Amino acid sequence: MRLTLSETTNPRAYDDAVRSLPLTSALQGWGYGEARRVLGQVPVRYLIQGNGQTVGALQLIRKRLVPGLSTLYAPRGPALESLDLLPDVAEAVRKIAKPTDTLLKIEPPSPIPADDTVTVPGEYGPFRRAESEQPEHTIVADLTRSEDEMFADLNQMARRNVRTAGKLGVVAGRDDDFEAFWEIFTATNERAKLGAFPRAYYETMLREGNAYGGEAYIVLARHEGKALAGGFFLAMGTGTYYLFGGSVRDDRLREDGTPHKDVKAPDAFYWNAMLDAKRRGYTLFDFWGIPRKLDEEKHSYGVFKMKLKFSEQRVWYPAYDLNLNPVAPAIVRALRWRKTQNNLRKRGNADDVL
Repeated sequence: MRLTLSETTNPRAYDDAVRSLPLTSALQGWGYGEARRVLGQVPVRYLIQGNGQTVGALQLIRKRLVPGLSTLYAPRGPALESLDLLPDVAEAVRKIAKPTDTLLKIEPPSPIPADDTVTVPGEYGPFRRAESEQPEHTIVADLTRSEDEMFADLNQMARRNVRTAGKLGVVAGRDDDFEAFWEIFTATNERAKLGAFPRAYYETMLREGNAYGGEAYIVLARHEGKALAGGFFLAMGTGTYYLFGGSVRDDRLREDGTPHKDVKAPDAFYWNAMLDAKRRGYTLFDFWGIPRKLDEEKHSYGVFKMKLKFSEQRVWYPAYDLNLNPVAPAIVRALRWRKTQNNLRKRGNADDVL
């Protein structure tokens, strides 16, 4: 099918298309692109047209490398009617790409089971398998089951901890206290030696993610008023995505001078975030990132074990590159080197976090 890309500056019309497509992600939503603008990157949105109909939507993030060179990136995109359209999307992108654009990276929003029952494609037409920018390996949960079925499928420890949290008075749900989320998020990043974007990035995503048909929201788990665990979610269509979050210890002392006991706030956070999403009509819950290679010495292993308590459905979201310029292979090597150096500086090793 011959496809054309029609640029749009209408956020509602664009998000309507993203939300309605069967293969889609909140990261293709308008709000996510506006957050990227805070980082100096430029979002451009297109409706993908074929045979007189809209068959997809594409948000491209143009990232300037050096004067005269840039890359294009479709975060968890494009949103499409079918993956069969990807080769034609490649040809359509070539027609609108600037001479300075060296390559396009896509991350089709179609999860592939991580149990070896389905082979991860090495290519889609001219697109070739490449490193992803978003976590390539993640855990998802099906929210179409009843609450009783969902709870029964939790790990035994998760069920016990959720019950314990409830008995000890932990309350978890949507919360508009950005300061409490930010305190948890920054403390977690410092503890785990993780990087973070400027605060304005998250504030922009929270504001713009709610503006045109998607949702951006915070869930917090509190004990006696203090937020101990929480996360930031971005949602679109039938899926919600847990992008950022963490937990902190309760450092308060009781009246008798003894410390508070562990009230299992992270477990309450995860379970109630899942329930909240289900009750609002979402059918896919994406826990957003687990390590490809498990190492019990790394912080990421603890993240993996925590998420695995709530779902064992592991999936891949592979990425693919399309070279737009002869210098693309050299650009890929340079970006990999820069990422490695960044990891060495922040964490003392070259491994990616997830």
